Amino acid sequence: MFYLSLIEHTLRLPPHLLNLALDEAIKIELETLFLDKVIAKLGLCISVYDIRSIKGGFIFPGDGASTYTVEFRLIVFRPFVGEIIVAKLKESDANGLRLTLGFFDDIYIPVHLLPSPSRFESDPNNKNQGKWIWDFGEAEEAQSEEPRFVIDGTDQIKFRVYSVIYPSIPLEQPENSKPFAPMVITGSIDYDGLGPVSWWEEAEMVQEES
Repeated sequence: MFYLSLIEHTLRLPPHLLNLALDEAIKIELETLFLDKVIAKLGLCISVYDIRSIKGGFIFPGDGASTYTVEFRLIVFRPFVGEIIVAKLKESDANGLRLTLGFFDDIYIPVHLLPSPSRFESDPNNKNQGKWIWDFGEAEEAQSEEPRFVIDGTDQIKFRVYSVIYPSIPLEQPENSKPFAPMVITGSIDYDGLGPVSWWEEAEMVQEES
């Protein structure tokens, strides 16, 4: 899920940082440039781990800043396909689920990767939102007034990474469209042990009692 990536970057060190130690000043500028940014095929930048080398310090004519070539390591978030991750529910609508890790929110579970059979119950106060229910078990039990297998955000959700994509930046953003996401994770919970953790904790308790 998390990796160390070695990067070389040429940066301009602003004059207001020149009163600091060089390593400290460059780390501050690197954090400004990279933290919470997505680098295609590399992942989401979480933290500057260390600085391996600093070269240069050139001042170009007419510029009050110095320019350095820096080799450093970043901690990046880049899950691999098939990895099991635990997240929290952020949104639920007729298209599926949206999950969050706290620091990353663009995780989607589409309808065809939910447990089968599942059904969506819309919120009477907001038809665009609602909850998904897994109709597992006998038909009478599955359709009962208090279904057992509800995805309502009360507990954590385990999912398997189905794909990780890095969409191209659109030239035009349609009005009222979702904000552009530079990295999108698609997940699946259509397998034993996946979904809200309480589903499987209950099953383990039943097995232990038997």
